[in-house]
Parts: sequence; C-alpha cells; structure tokens
Amino acid sequence: MEDEYSSGSQEAEREMARMWRTWKTVHEMLADRGYEVSEDELQISYDDFRSKYSDPMGYVDRNKMKIVARPTDAMLAKYTPLPTKNNPEPKPECGTIYVEFCPDASGVGTKQVRNFNHTVDEQNYHSGIFITRTPISPSAIRLLNSIPGHICEHFQEQDLLVNITRHELVPKHVLLSPEEKAQLLVRYRLKESQLPRIQVSDPVARYLGLRRGQVVKIIRKSETAGRYASYRWVI
Repeated sequence: MEDEYSSGSQEAEREMARMWRTWKTVHEMLADRGYEVSEDELQISYDDFRSKYSDPMGYVDRNKMKIVARPTDAMLAKYTPLPTKNNPEPKPECGTIYVEFCPDASGVGTKQVRNFNHTVDEQNYHSGIFITRTPISPSAIRLLNSIPGHICEHFQEQDLLVNITRHELVPKHVLLSPEEKAQLLVRYRLKESQLPRIQVSDPVARYLGLRRGQVVKIIRKSETAGRYASYRWVI
C-alpha cells in the first residue's frame, strides 16, 4: 500500500513539474505575441504553482488553469489595418484571449471543443487557445475554427513543454505592422507574393499566432555583419 502511495506521489510530482514548465511557456508565448502578462506569472516558482494549481491529492487541477489576457497598446497597433477609402478608421484585429487546459486525459473531441467554443463566444473573447493532453480529431479541429469572428487554436501540452524560441538555433521572429509591411514592399519594389514564405503551421509561426497575409522579420546572427534580417510572407 505504501509503495502504491509512493508511486502515485512520484507520478503526481512528475506531472506537476511538466505542467509548471508548460504553464510558463504559455505565458511567455502570450507575452511574445503582445498580450499583457504579469511578471509574477512569467516567473512563477514551482512551489507557488503547486500550491495554486494542485488538487487535494497533489495532482494538477487543470480546471483551475484558465488564463485571460488583454492585448497591449503595441499589439493593438500591430494588428490595426491601414486606413482605406472604405474603412478610414479601421479597428484592431485582435482582442482579449482566453486559454483553457482541458482536464480530460483521453477521448477529447467535439464535446469538449463545443464547450470551449461556448465559453469563447459567450464571453466574447476575440481569441482562444485550447490545450489538451492528447491529439484531437480533425472534426474537432474544424469545429474549433468554426466560430464567426473568433480565432481559436489548439496545442498539445507536450508541444509547450519547451519554449522553442528560446533555443539558440532559432532566430528571432518579429511581426511587422501593416505600415511596416507596406514600407518594406515599397522600399524593395515588391509584391508580398514575391517574398519568401513561411507556413502558418511552422512551429514558430504557431507560437506567435501568425496569420495569413502577415509579414515577419527574421533576425539572424552573422559573423561578419553582426546581425542580418530577412522577411517571410505568412501563407
């Protein structure tokens, strides 16, 4: 009996450590996208995470792990289209984001996604991130992307154990504002379709929540020039 308790306790500790790392990566991801994230959440210690997000048995309580974040002024500016004749005062194409960790260990499908969608729609969140332990079906993915006027994404917990953008071999990616994109195209006399491309499914593009039609600046280190930049059109 004691061995069973010890084994269960070790399992709970391992899961808690994994989820602490995932929780920190999610907050880093939100901050890198431009959302308001407190330093306390970015730097949360393992002990503080365990005391806030564990159940009475010492396991992670994913029902407590919900995040709501608002865009910073800088993010609002980056996501505001350029004025046009038909739209002289465009509104930002971003807003409050809601993140939910699905508590179900298996069998995650349309039922859970429908509940998540209901929360996003009812609370009028602009965007949502649904995080699960296991893969979800193609039909659940389609359902996740079916709310008019809302942008929802799916990640697995294991995808967020490590922040890929902190790896030394991954160059820095910076989203250009619509104005910066327009200036770039004028400067080099290009159409956006003439730029090299990056898929929305690219791991860094997913991390940053990039959208089709945007342009991202990629800054690499150079032994001769110090740093050099290239640009990618998101498709």
